[in-house]
Amino acid sequence: MTIPMIPFDEGEALLDWLELTEALAAGHDLPRAEIGDTFLYRDPDTLLSRAAWIDGLGMAVKTATLFPGNSEHGEPVVNGSVSLFDDRNGTLAALIDFHLVTKWKTAADSLLAARRLAAPDSREILIVGAGTVGQSLCEAFAAGFPDARIRLWNRTRAKAEALARKVAAVELADDLPQAVTRADIVVCATMSTDPVIRGEWLRPGQHLNLIGAYRPDMREADDAALRRARIFVDSVDTTADHIGEIRIPLEAGLITREDLIADFYDLAAFTAKPDDITLFKNGGGAHLDLMTSRHILGKWQGAT
Repeated sequence: MTIPMIPFDEGEALLDWLELTEALAAGHDLPRAEIGDTFLYRDPDTLLSRAAWIDGLGMAVKTATLFPGNSEHGEPVVNGSVSLFDDRNGTLAALIDFHLVTKWKTAADSLLAARRLAAPDSREILIVGAGTVGQSLCEAFAAGFPDARIRLWNRTRAKAEALARKVAAVELADDLPQAVTRADIVVCATMSTDPVIRGEWLRPGQHLNLIGAYRPDMREADDAALRRARIFVDSVDTTADHIGEIRIPLEAGLITREDLIADFYDLAAFTAKPDDITLFKNGGGAHLDLMTSRHILGKWQGAT
């Protein structure tokens, strides 16, 4: 039997953002994933190896390297591979382009939370960060909130201008505090170790969606933001003990585990009142890679 090898362009042509968020929601109706994460560090570089097994869905192993300095040489910051295995007999089911899985998993993860927590009539979305993830977030949130205006802020304005030229109907924001305050949804995807978003800028009814921090020393929102917000995560198992966004305030006693209201295995709890400030931490996780990869493979098989 020929093992499918799904490249980026051919796989992406089959995908739809809203359809994938529904697939992620359905994946959390299955038995809770068994996951195993390995993190190795050589400052500022990171090697992540993430594996997941969901009974009835199969297994996925994704290994990623994150080298922030690569951007200075015009090389991809993130590289790696994804292998998908059959649940019945453990055989290799597919090899799927790493960047395809990562792009769609990461943005759909945040979009799923925003569709549950943000006001359905949100009219202004602020994307903070003009990297590769920022571009996919512009695409995903435009699909999820088609009536909203998307604005973009980046510490280096030239990068924001370059991304705005690639993505249609995106406007630039100059003043970050002002842009945060006026936005209905704030989506942050930076590689900062110091908070970019301050709680004093937030207002009732907003949804804050945090993506960039992935190491124990990284944060995008300050203590005040976490104290003011109702906190949700995609997976308690992959965020609370590994990512500084949650781990640092937990260790400092500023929040407790009880303040983490729910993860995706309790999607029914992803609700908000009109005056709530909601905060979602996107930690990724191999179980989401597995769900995304299975969805991609299913779309591929249906098209061939």
